[in-house]
Amino acid sequence: MTHDHDLVLRPTAAQTEAALNPPPGRNGGDLVVETLAGLGATTVFGLPGQHALGMFDALRRSDLRYIGLRVENNAGFAADAYGRITGEAAPLLLSTGPGALTSLAALQEARAASAPVLAISSQIPTAGLGGGRHGYLHELPDQSASFRGVVKSVHTVRSQSQIPSAIAEAWTSALTVPHGPVWVEIPQDVLLSETPVPVVTGGDAFPEELPPRPELTAVAADLLSRAERPAIIAGGGVVRADASGKLRQLAERLQAPVVTTFGGKGAFPWTHPLSLQSWLEDRHTTDFLEDADVLLVVGSGLGELSSNYHTFKPRGRVVQIEADLGKLESNHPALGIHADARLALQALLETVQERTDPSAPARVREVLDKVHERIESQELTLEQGVLASVRAALPPGAPSFWDMTILAYWAWSAFDAKAPNTMHSAQGAGGLGYGFPAALGAAAADPTHPVLAVSGDGGALYSIAELATARQYGLNVTWLIVDDGGYGILREYMTDAFGRPTATELTRPDYVALAESFGVPGVRTSPETLETDLAKALAIPGPSVVVLPAVLRMFAPTHTE
Repeated sequence: MTHDHDLVLRPTAAQTEAALNPPPGRNGGDLVVETLAGLGATTVFGLPGQHALGMFDALRRSDLRYIGLRVENNAGFAADAYGRITGEAAPLLLSTGPGALTSLAALQEARAASAPVLAISSQIPTAGLGGGRHGYLHELPDQSASFRGVVKSVHTVRSQSQIPSAIAEAWTSALTVPHGPVWVEIPQDVLLSETPVPVVTGGDAFPEELPPRPELTAVAADLLSRAERPAIIAGGGVVRADASGKLRQLAERLQAPVVTTFGGKGAFPWTHPLSLQSWLEDRHTTDFLEDADVLLVVGSGLGELSSNYHTFKPRGRVVQIEADLGKLESNHPALGIHADARLALQALLETVQERTDPSAPARVREVLDKVHERIESQELTLEQGVLASVRAALPPGAPSFWDMTILAYWAWSAFDAKAPNTMHSAQGAGGLGYGFPAALGAAAADPTHPVLAVSGDGGALYSIAELATARQYGLNVTWLIVDDGGYGILREYMTDAFGRPTATELTRPDYVALAESFGVPGVRTSPETLETDLAKALAIPGPSVVVLPAVLRMFAPTHTE
């Protein structure tokens, strides 16, 4: 009698040959790249450093494609975007101490946005581990402690035989919902020493599924089926789970209006009769959602930006589907369903009863009309025109990556993403410098579409060095820099709060000349010529820069009313 747990995978003849006769000159770094290739990785991002040279030397003997950025944080943003676009764990190779720590902000964004990043860092030699003060270059008392509160899991390797299993375990962690960044660290001597460990020829790692509990989806289906005014908030979890189609089926079956969070852009068709779009920072939308007698929240923790700065107070019953257990009912009491969005929506589709509600599209139009009336009353034609020009210039299937800048804040609410998983920003953690390096990662993931990056001039200076990366690898990214001479949104915040801004004005370079000095074509545009100039830049393969000198304003907030 054979039991499943008794089954053993037999090596092939080629695997046996590779194990018995490994090529000479292999080191611990080879085990890293062999394991990554065995797991299915094809592209790695990173920056070399003294302790990590064993990994980078091994890249020379592998078929992995290496994209080297100029700053570790930017390499992390590129890996983040690669993970978002492909759904695969994006390897990020880093060195010890300062190199590792420089990636922290990018890893925080990946964690907040559930982007699968597999960060592999070197460490000081094994003899220095344990917290002693040996004085090694780049030494930290406990390097992993700096990452434990940021990433999903930490894996410290102390011998070469641990490398394949540690990386496979981290890979599984990164791709188990909710996706996220993970940390592996390997000492310098382990990476550099010649290895007797056979060639790594396999690496199957199976992320765990997270199905919903059936008794909970049964209650949720009953609530939704009997609701008089159901509504849905769709977050980034819907996009990450590739569940947009199931969301649409459920909304149509229930005749439930849908609003997407800023992280869930594209999860529901923008012009659908049931689409409330993404106007979450508007009191009219907030009031509508508060009035729902059953509110289904899918793939969102209803954090600050998704709740109109925590002014949203639902009066009806809330059903929350969330893969991140820490976010479940963290802001509002709910029927909490800890599950992957796709599996939970499928369970609801199998049990929910169809509703008829001819008034739902009219109620949606009424809310959107009120929103648009409020915006129109504020004389913001420049801002609306600039955003419309960007949308008209960007091909429908092309992805866009937005830095923390006023135009991005407009885009969160007002930009039609056209398709799921095409619009991304740093609103998970909210750090500057995301847009351009993330766009480079997306271009490496899918060279068939042009990629748009949008930054302000303040955020652009965080990643200007990556123009060299874009040029070196010929990455198909067009970078729109809105130059308003400073930190525009902070200028507004400080003026509103204190009557005048401080530390917001910036001396900046001639961005067109600077781009051209890297060998990247640049053009200075205007609001009137933006659509033409941007479309032309997007149509030409390779990197390009479009600079728009303009001072944009935000629409008035409603959470302070």
